[in-house]
Amino acid sequence: MDRPTPANPIPGITLDRTIPDPQRNAPPPELGAGAIAVLEGRTFLYSDEFGDVPSGSVGGLVHYDTRHLGTWVLTVEGERPSLLRSHTVDYYSAAFFLTNPVVPGLTDHAVSIRRLRFLGAGMREKITIHSYVEQPVSFELRLQAGTDFADLFEIKAEVRDRSESITLDAAPDGGSLTFGYRNEYDDDHSFQADTRISTSTPARIEGTDLVWDVDLPGRGSWRTVLTVEVATDGDWETPSHEDFGEAPPLADDPLTRWLDHMPRYRIPSRLVSEVLRQSGEDLTALRMTGTIMGQEFTLPAAGLPWFMTLFGRDTLFTSYQSISVGPELARGALWMLAFGQGRKENPFRDEEPGKIMHEFRTGELTRLGLKPHDPYYGTADATPLWLVMLHEYWRWSGDGEFVRERWENALRALEWIDSYGDRDGDGYVEYGTRSPQGLGNQCWRDSWNGVQFADGSIPVLPIATCEIQGYVYDAKVRAAEIAEHLIGELDTAKRLRREAAELKERFNRDFWIEERGGYYAIGLDGDKRQIDSLTSNIGHLLWSGIVPDDRAKVIARQLLSPELFSGWGVRTLSTDDHGFNPVGYHTGTVWPHDNSIIAAGLARYGFREEANRIALAQFEAASHTEYRLPEVFAGFGRDAGRFPVPYPTSCSPQAWATGAPFLLGRTMLGTHPRDDGTLGIDPHLPQELGEIFIHGIHAFGQHWDIRAKGTEGEVTRTH
Repeated sequence: MDRPTPANPIPGITLDRTIPDPQRNAPPPELGAGAIAVLEGRTFLYSDEFGDVPSGSVGGLVHYDTRHLGTWVLTVEGERPSLLRSHTVDYYSAAFFLTNPVVPGLTDHAVSIRRLRFLGAGMREKITIHSYVEQPVSFELRLQAGTDFADLFEIKAEVRDRSESITLDAAPDGGSLTFGYRNEYDDDHSFQADTRISTSTPARIEGTDLVWDVDLPGRGSWRTVLTVEVATDGDWETPSHEDFGEAPPLADDPLTRWLDHMPRYRIPSRLVSEVLRQSGEDLTALRMTGTIMGQEFTLPAAGLPWFMTLFGRDTLFTSYQSISVGPELARGALWMLAFGQGRKENPFRDEEPGKIMHEFRTGELTRLGLKPHDPYYGTADATPLWLVMLHEYWRWSGDGEFVRERWENALRALEWIDSYGDRDGDGYVEYGTRSPQGLGNQCWRDSWNGVQFADGSIPVLPIATCEIQGYVYDAKVRAAEIAEHLIGELDTAKRLRREAAELKERFNRDFWIEERGGYYAIGLDGDKRQIDSLTSNIGHLLWSGIVPDDRAKVIARQLLSPELFSGWGVRTLSTDDHGFNPVGYHTGTVWPHDNSIIAAGLARYGFREEANRIALAQFEAASHTEYRLPEVFAGFGRDAGRFPVPYPTSCSPQAWATGAPFLLGRTMLGTHPRDDGTLGIDPHLPQELGEIFIHGIHAFGQHWDIRAKGTEGEVTRTH
């Protein structure tokens, strides 16, 4: 299409039309393939397989986006112990089994060293040493401890040296070591963080190291318990866990209620059962709970280790995937995102009135105003997705009062779509950052090269990606239904349906490409050129319903073609495109959340066998990663090996990957809420799954049981 470059729609704002290729300093060393992360709420500890956090690595104990421990290394006579085995036990705990290095006075495997770790607003670590020799042994046990109080944004890049501002207080009895940090940035901004390490067995403190002279009698033992407490702005928090398998809190809080009411599965397929079980545990690990304005909420954080916070897009997708597991996640997400909805123009934060946020952070750089993440609004899809989720929550919960209370938020979101979202008045939602620290790509493929032409070149801003137009179409259709049936605004409903129909017609004219068998461009660039790469985003178009029936078969064929389907899932980019890279973050990898949306879209248009093929491939992929789907894995074909290849720095667990199995299961079952307040199913289950039984699916404030096999099934209300 030959169209002129659009004029800037927002007076006084100059848009840099190029997407930057970020040139960063060499990142700190990773912790290796055996790295272990444990978490509890907004606290996580990321260590190597020995349980150590080497100084200068990406690891550490992070609480509310601040690293409170940057060094945590255990040595025997100056040498690291040998590893026997380590593993996470619960989402908040891990165990590390070690044996001594061969040093003077200690023969091979003379003693065992066990480190048991428990997270929760800080950390407890129990170190137990057993001797397995008859004669007494003595050795120095040293724990190197330290902190740089790095902001989360610095940990994977370059950490500012804060050493001159960090204080150290060692207790005279050797029982504790306290680090403190203060930054009085200016009259309006300050930041304070503290870390206290206590030991049940007093140590000799040398600098920031805790040292014990361990004397063991023959076959004797030694033990200490380390407690790490953290504080922000002087508010100290004590670790909440101290043992494995602890029962959930007995209080009547959102988390307890959510855990008590999770569905129970009885499925002959051990694979599917284990994947769903693991997803349930991971959703528990990733949940955040709290109270705002007297309203309790529970919602999913985005992922471990780097995204333990509220994200617009990720949180909404996860809420959609898991709505039948527990509507509390969706309710909490809708509440919080509406609470933080944009109210003004703030170019630094990419904030605009009515816009739903992208990401919220609480670390030092954000608190001091040096980062735009309090919150940052650089996403073009969260706003229509919020509208989609508002309607989906209403469909599944029947909670009309909650939706009515958010209707003004919905109207502001719709206004953003039509004004700020459509930057040049062409009827499409585009993105282009106005912040010097903003994201170049503000769709789900938000890496710098996540959106590219088939020849590998990078388009100019602003960009209108195809799936966002699908989300907008779906959002307006759903908002029209709310307006008509819940709010009683018939004129608004009529207008929204007309706008949705016009968008569908316009979109199918401007984004369709006849070449390569027919497909949709991933987007239009700032010069209104079709960005002609073939991507998995076309599956999102089926999910949104913007694809005409006569083109749906073409899209289904493309999605299951060898160029897009790896055998483990649909790749983000076709192997025929110049930029294809099986380990490129958005340029050839396989994303479970992406595949769950694609499968749901295929089923929407009646392609149930194709949807099942994707679902089973994803479940099988999870069997190679201890039944947990990671954020992303490499896009190598299944014929290249009998297992999917991990992506090097994939988050695990990650919220919308964790939610994917629930949506895949719902897609195979055809579970759907009916207008009469009952739950319906339209199963199309693969033969190998046998007869399945699910107890306690959530819908309309009640629980439902499902029994299904093949294309037959029944639903009964749980009593």
